[in-house]
Amino acid sequence: MKQRLLIVEPSEVIVEGLKSILEGQVRFKVLDPELDPDRYMERIVANRPDIVLINPTLVDHVAKLRDENPVALVALVYQYVERETLKNFDAVVDIRDSRAVIIETLAQASPGESESGKSNYELTKRETAVLVQLAQGKTNKEIADALNVSVHTVISHRKNITRKTGIKSVAGLTVYAMLNNLIDEISLL
Repeated sequence: MKQRLLIVEPSEVIVEGLKSILEGQVRFKVLDPELDPDRYMERIVANRPDIVLINPTLVDHVAKLRDENPVALVALVYQYVERETLKNFDAVVDIRDSRAVIIETLAQASPGESESGKSNYELTKRETAVLVQLAQGKTNKEIADALNVSVHTVISHRKNITRKTGIKSVAGLTVYAMLNNLIDEISLL
């Protein structure tokens, strides 16, 4: 069954770009977008979307929005937003992400993925260590040297990370690591 997706964003250019990316996707039914930031609550109540892709600067009280409406909230980021603010969302889409990353991020945030609205996977400690090194901009060889494993093992871990998260780009994995506070754990690894 298609997930009903509501885009809440005042920029028509960004909305049209997102609609063209999501057009024809079997996972989503894109509802008419809401361009007026003052009317998004009415639209959520009236249309009952499964996923709301919203500019986080428009939402004052994410907890209140979530309590009143059982939806997956995905932040649409194209400017600096504090990390604490982004923690309140089920996922984050950056407009610089690739088409595939945007689609996978929305799919993983959808309520159908698990009860909490997030995917039900866990990275192993070694996969997490590889992810952190990758987020730091290190190459496969540098990661292998730092973790005392072969380059082939690093590549296997990267494949597992991509399979588990559904994120294929280094930029997307870096954002994932930041949003899950893995970058702060560098000294612990």
